[in-house]
Amino acid sequence: QVQLVESGGGLVQAGGSLRLSCAASGSAFSTYYAVWFRQAPGKEREFVAAVSWYDSSTSYSEPTKGRFTVSRDNAKNTVYLQMNDLRPEDTAIYYCAAGRSLTSSASAYNYWGQGTQVTVFS
Repeated sequence: QVQLVESGGGLVQAGGSLRLSCAASGSAFSTYYAVWFRQAPGKEREFVAAVSWYDSSTSYSEPTKGRFTVSRDNAKNTVYLQMNDLRPEDTAIYYCAAGRSLTSSASAYNYWGQGTQVTVFS
């Protein structure tokens, strides 16, 4: 079992930065892919970024590539999402998820956090 708790969301002006954290409980987390999704009002949950458990390789969605950086610290059971150059279209609830396989489909992940709100104003 893995439990996830996100933190670090908030209100930020366009062009600003935020760092989200996802704290995990359960020793098995270090062997899971850790993934960030986001969901804006009226839209489906979309893949943002992921980091593998075995070599910390990363992948990003096109809208976030070059602006967001995902990382993990297995010793602390924590995953981070550094978000720079934020835009109003980044406004969403950001969720952390964990799973055995890497996919951009939200339905494939069994473990989810409660989400943290990110609001970017211009």
